[in-house]
Parts: sequence; C-alpha cells; structure tokens
Amino acid sequence: MSLAAGAPPPGMPANGAHWVQWPSPGGPPDLSMRPPDGATWRGSLASALIRRVALMVAITAIVLDIAAVVVARQVWLNGLDSDVQAASRNPPAVAPSSQSGPYTSEVYLQVVRNTVVQAVAYSRDQIAALNQEQINGLLSVRPDGRVRSVYVADLGSYRVMSQVTPAGQRVVGVSMRSVQAAVGSLIILEFILTVTAVIAAAVIASAVVRRTLRPLTSLAGTASRVAAMRLDQGEVQLGRLSGPATDPSSEVGRVGLAFNHMLDNVEDALVARHRSEAKVRAFVADASHELRNPLAAIRGYAELMSRDHDLPEQTAVAVNRIDVESRRMSKLVEEMLMLARLDEGTPVTSRPVDMGELLVNAVSDASVAGPDHHWKFDVPDEPLAVMGDENQLHEVVANLLGNARKHTPVGTHIMASVKHVGPQVVLSVADDGPGVPEELQRHIFERFVRADQARTHDDEGSTGLGLSIVAAVVEAHGGTVACESVPGATKFTVSLPEAPA
Repeated sequence: MSLAAGAPPPGMPANGAHWVQWPSPGGPPDLSMRPPDGATWRGSLASALIRRVALMVAITAIVLDIAAVVVARQVWLNGLDSDVQAASRNPPAVAPSSQSGPYTSEVYLQVVRNTVVQAVAYSRDQIAALNQEQINGLLSVRPDGRVRSVYVADLGSYRVMSQVTPAGQRVVGVSMRSVQAAVGSLIILEFILTVTAVIAAAVIASAVVRRTLRPLTSLAGTASRVAAMRLDQGEVQLGRLSGPATDPSSEVGRVGLAFNHMLDNVEDALVARHRSEAKVRAFVADASHELRNPLAAIRGYAELMSRDHDLPEQTAVAVNRIDVESRRMSKLVEEMLMLARLDEGTPVTSRPVDMGELLVNAVSDASVAGPDHHWKFDVPDEPLAVMGDENQLHEVVANLLGNARKHTPVGTHIMASVKHVGPQVVLSVADDGPGVPEELQRHIFERFVRADQARTHDDEGSTGLGLSIVAAVVEAHGGTVACESVPGATKFTVSLPEAPA
C-alpha cells in the first residue's frame, strides 16, 4: 500500500482530522515538467506573443481588406456611372419584344408630356418591356441628373440617372450585378488571403518566438529541476546554465548569469551544511559509542552499592537516583547511536520477519509495563512477513506502544493490529486518549520533539527520540509511517513492503 499525500491512509477515518505522513511518498513534487520542444503551454509568454502577433496581423489584414473593397467598389461604380451617362446620351432605338430573358443590363424610360412613350429593359441580345411597378419605381427618382442606386422590382439593383430634356423626362439605368459579383469575388479572395496570412504569421511567429525565448526556457527548466531536488540531505550537485542563456549582451543572459551565481552560493551553502552535518553525525556516533562503557560502569557500581542494606537512607536514595538516571542516559545514548547509524546509511540486515509474532510479543511486554491500560491486538492466523532487521522493527513496535502508554491517562484503550493490504503489511496502533495537539502533529516525527508536559503521563522520562527512531527505521526499510489524531482517537499506521514468498 502506498500512502498518497493529501488522503488519509487506509483504515483511518476520513473525518477531516489532521494527519501527517513520513516520509512524503515519491519525494518532493516534480516541478521540472515543461512543454516539449516545438510546443507551448496556453498562458505562457511564448503562446501569448504568438496570439498577439496573429491578432495584429488579422486586424491589419481585415482593415486593409475593408479599405480595398470600398475603394474597388467605388472605382467600379464610377465606371458604371460613366456607362449610365453614355447610355443617356445614346438612347436605344429598338422596339420591345414580348420575350424577357433572365438578365438585362440596362433600363430606359422616356416620358413625354406625362406619357410614357418608351419603357424597356434590354441587353445586347434581348429586350423586354417594363411593367407598371418597375415604371413607377423609376419615375420616383428625382430628375436632377445625378446617378443613384435604385432597386428595380424583379430586376435587381441599378445605377440610375433621371433628367429632364427638351424631349421630356428620361430615365436611364445600368445593372449593378457585375459590380456586386466582382465585389463578392474580391471578398472571398481577400478572406482566403487573410486566413493564409494569419496562419503564416502564427507559424513564423511561433518559430521566431521559440528561438528567441529558448534561453528563458532553459533558465526555467533549470530552475524547475533545482526546485524538484531534495536539498535537505546529502551532497547536492546543482545544474548550471550555459550558451545564449548566459550571454551578457541580452537581458535574459544577464538573468542567467545572476541565476548561475545564485546557484553557486546555494551549492556552497549546501556543501558547507552537509559537511557540518556529517561532522555532527560522526561526533554523535563516536560520543554515543564512547559513553556506553562509562554508563555501564556507573550502572554496575550503582547496583553494587544498592546491595548494601546498611547504607544511610539519604545515601540509598542518591544511589537509587544514580541508577535511574544512568539507565535513562543509557537509553538516550543507545537511541542516538541508532539514529546516527541510520543517518550514515548503514545497510539494514534483511531477513524475513513475522510482524504478527513481533506485535504479539511487543503487546505482551507493554501490558506488563502498563497494567493500568486496556490492551488489545488483532493478528491474522497466517504469517505476515517483511524483509528487515528484527531488532529495529521490534524497536518500531515497542516505541509506538510505549508512546501510546506514556502519553495517555490510566484506563485508556490501546488497540494494535497488523494486516495485509495489497503488496504491503500494515501495522497500526490506535488509542482513545486525549490526542496529539494539532500544532505538534507537523513535527511529531522530528527529533527531540516532546508533548506538552501538562498532558504528558510519563514517569520514565521521555527523550523525544522515540517517534523519530520509528520514522528513520521505517524509511530505511522502504516504508512509510503516518499519524492521524483528534481528541479521543489517535492512530499511527506503519506500511512496509511485504517479503517475497
């Protein structure tokens, strides 16, 4: 079972209680993801530039298209107006026929003494008489000699000129169908050219922008990789920028140089910190190892003196305190030595360990140490084995049970169980005690973190290393440990990989 960040482990109530897990599954979040070469993310600087370039090209092209259509239409209308004036000077000398074709390019209306003497629509190869509705429409044009656009019923739009001559009123018109067809063709052509220009501008802008912003993309990728690194432990080798990203002649290059300088300072600080931590670990390991023999001697002499029943009462009390404190210090030294060895990466002795049997023995020991608590355990009949060091795993179980015993009042119910969940063996220790304060839960697996003394029921003395040893041992065995706690319900869950069959 893999415990996912943000969701409680299996078996923990999803009641909104605060819970923490150690270590975080999968390490730190991967911030190094970035779009592949030739692609841009929506919302990125590159995509914003490309969209704006394409928009500018589209707006410019549309404005030019509108201007071209307006100018071309006016030029073509001027040509029609010339045709109208020419037709007015040379009226047709044809008689209307009874046949009307689908298209007539000109209309002619002659009125003499309020009588229509000729009203025809004609073209090169056909001629037709105008009906009364069409005649009325043409007669409505003001006879001032100006050319206007008029819609003639059933014939379409015409450029028409009406004027009064010595021979009477004359109305001449030329069809606008050819101009309308030409304008429509021009609009379609300009639409195609505009779309092509916008697409070409977007493609060219994409290539130019990506090439221009390549140093910035390199800087962002390096920053993301550095952000995804584990900087809290071990020696760290940070990447560096090179090439155009560090060219001092450009703004991005100057940022890249400053970024490299910052990485140099960070790496130097991390190296110095790692060396300091290594020295501290070595000192703690050496000091813990060297203190074991003197403490054993002190305990031996204290035990020897306590056998003398003739000691004065005050001396006997002092000897007893020496024995108690030496034992407490010996425990602290052993815990510090174990943590130092785990920090140094000492290989874990791996052999199959039955967690069910381990839990039963640990609960039996804990019930003897805490008879005023109510102990229960749930262990399956079949063995649940994990690969690891039996002594270290026993320390994990004993520390969890001891933590539940020492930090809960008399009469608390403590339930320990182990079960098989997927490829994991899950160990849990739950109690109905007062719970862990929320402000403490964030740091509960850190070293020398102790509960509030006002709520600590601990006659043995707490070193603040028990849960940190649990976290270190579980992590060394490739597992995770999590804590969920609310008043009246606290649960620690350990997940370890199951041993192969």
